[in-house]
Amino acid sequence: MVQLAINVDHVATLRQARGIDEPDPVLAAGICELAGAVGIVVHLREDRRHIQDRDVNLLRQTVKTKLNLEMGAAEEIIQIALNLKPDMVTVVPEKRQELTTEGGLDVAAQKEHLRGVIARMSDAAIPVSLFIDPDSTQIEASKEVGATFVEVHTGRYSDAENESEANKEFDLIAKAVDKAHEAGLRINAGHGLNYVNTPRVAALEKIEELSIGHAVMARAIFVGLDQAVREMLALCKSV
Repeated sequence: MVQLAINVDHVATLRQARGIDEPDPVLAAGICELAGAVGIVVHLREDRRHIQDRDVNLLRQTVKTKLNLEMGAAEEIIQIALNLKPDMVTVVPEKRQELTTEGGLDVAAQKEHLRGVIARMSDAAIPVSLFIDPDSTQIEASKEVGATFVEVHTGRYSDAENESEANKEFDLIAKAVDKAHEAGLRINAGHGLNYVNTPRVAALEKIEELSIGHAVMARAIFVGLDQAVREMLALCKSV
């Protein structure tokens, strides 16, 4: 059965909108764990638009399950990760003007840089996942540079405007999952998944973990965070 990790970035987004101390993503992470999440995901961006250094430091001390640090491959953030020693890092593309991460990492175009980043993380015993589109070239490149995991980008599937388009994008995800497994990579998936489209992806047996944030936080406004996590977890278990 696929496991569920919760991204708490948008708790920090709400906090930063007012520049005050609440809501606290660290407290949110604890609620998510108690509700059954097997991991907490945070993206420490270079511009610190939501998650702050204070947050990742406290999360490293308090998360009882697994802390997954999403990060761009910039030197400042690499150094923070090496000092923090999260349970894993997920390298993602990062552009300052984007609202959220847009598309997967072009691993094939930056093999040498990513190979070096992964080597440094490996020396610190930090497993590395690369956030990639469901594309065979990127899967092959991820294996070549030494990644332990890939996180398959589900954004185009999630944003599909009709059933035909969704089916097409899902087929690409399914094929990418099979190819990554054949290559010896471990597989996570995420981006844009919600309470409607998650079960189909969760049913792909070779995926170990789904990373979901925005949909759960949006649901939490109406039903509370504990229930929102439990509802998503039930969907993952139902397949």
